[in-house]
Amino acid sequence: MSQLVYDIRNSRYINLTGRCTLQCAFCPKHNGSTEVHQYQLKLDKQPRAEEIIPLLGEVTDFDEIVFCGYGEPTLNLDALLAIARHVKAHGGKTRINTDGLGNLFHRRNILPELGECIDALSISLNAQDEVTYQMHCRPRLKGSYDAMRAFLKEAPQHIARVSASAIDGLEGVDIPACQVICDEAGVHFRHRALDVVG
Repeated sequence: MSQLVYDIRNSRYINLTGRCTLQCAFCPKHNGSTEVHQYQLKLDKQPRAEEIIPLLGEVTDFDEIVFCGYGEPTLNLDALLAIARHVKAHGGKTRINTDGLGNLFHRRNILPELGECIDALSISLNAQDEVTYQMHCRPRLKGSYDAMRAFLKEAPQHIARVSASAIDGLEGVDIPACQVICDEAGVHFRHRALDVVG
C-alpha cells in the first residue's frame, strides 16, 4: 500500500503525486524502485487534500511539513495549496521540494500563491547549463531549463527561504558553476551527494 505521508528525521513528508515534468536518469522510479527509505510511494491516483489533511497529525510536532514524494508536487497544485493553508493555519512550517517547472506547466506564475502559505522552497537546479540538464533530467516540456532558471530567480521575491541543489557525481555537472548561479539569484546552494534522499 502506498504511503501518502511519511517521516524522515523530524519532518513529515507528503506524497502528493506520481506525475512529473522530468524523467531524471538518476531518479529511483526510473531505475526500478518505488521506495524512498522504507516507504512505498507509487500512487495509483493523485490524492485530494481531504485525504491528506487527516493524516498530518499535530503539525507543530514536526520541524516542517514537506511536499516531496514520488512526483512533482506542484502538478497537484490545488491540493498542495489547500494542505499548506491548513498547516499554516495550525502553526506549522511548510516546504516544497520542486523541479521549478510549476510556472511552465501551469502557464502562469504560481509563486504569489505559494508565497501565501509556503515557508521554504528547495529547487532542483541539477546542472549549470541546458545541455547537461537535458542529459540528466530529460524534460518533457520545451524550454524547461530556462523556465526553471527564471523560477529560481523570481522565487526569493515571494518566499523567505529558497535553496537550490545539484548532485555531485553526475557526469558533467559543475558544482562550483551551480554555486555561482545560486549566488547570483540570491538563493542558498545545497551540494547533494548522489543517491542520498531526504
